[in-house]
Amino acid sequence: MSKTKQDKKDNSELKWFISVFIATFLLSITFSFISTNAISNLSIIPAILILILVIFIGILFDIVGVAVTVANEEEFHAKATKKVKGSKTSIKLIRNSAKVANICADVIGDICGVLSGAIAALVSMKITKSFGLEFDMQFIVSAIVASLTVSGKALGKGVAQRNSTPIVHAVGTILNKFSKKDKETKKNKEKTR
Repeated sequence: MSKTKQDKKDNSELKWFISVFIATFLLSITFSFISTNAISNLSIIPAILILILVIFIGILFDIVGVAVTVANEEEFHAKATKKVKGSKTSIKLIRNSAKVANICADVIGDICGVLSGAIAALVSMKITKSFGLEFDMQFIVSAIVASLTVSGKALGKGVAQRNSTPIVHAVGTILNKFSKKDKETKKNKEKTR
C-alpha cells in the first residue's frame, strides 16, 4: 500500500474514532439526563417497563450488529437485480459491517447498558422506599438486569446468525424508507424556495 493510501486510511479511522466518541458522549448525556429525570417522577411499574424497554433495545441493536457482520452480500445482489426494496441499502450495510456493528452493538448497546444500570438503581430505590424494606435492593435489581442483558444478547447472537438475511433486509428496508422521506422533504423545501 502506498504512503498516500495509508495516510488516507489513517485519517479516515481517526475521523471515525472522533465522530463515534462525540456521538456516544452526546447520546449518553442526553439519554441519561432524560431517563433519570423522567424515571425519578414515575411510579414503580412504569419505571420497570422503561427499564425492560431499554434492555430490549440494547439486545435488538446487538442482534442487528451481529446480523450485519455475518450476512451474505451475494443474496442481496440477486434481490437488487429484481429491484426488491431495501436490498441496495442492505448491501451498503454489509459493506460497512464493521462501522454498523460498532454503532449498533457498541455505541447503542453500551449506552443502553449504562442507562439500564442507572434506571435499575432508581427502580431499586423506589422498591426499597415503597415497601419499607430494611435492605438495599440495588444488588438484586442490578444482578437481574445484568442477567437479562447478557442472556438476551447470547440468545440474540444465535438468532442473528440463523436469520441474518431477513434481519439485514428488514433494517435495509426501514432505512430505505427514511432516506426516501428525507429526499422528499429536501425536494419540497427546494420547491418552496
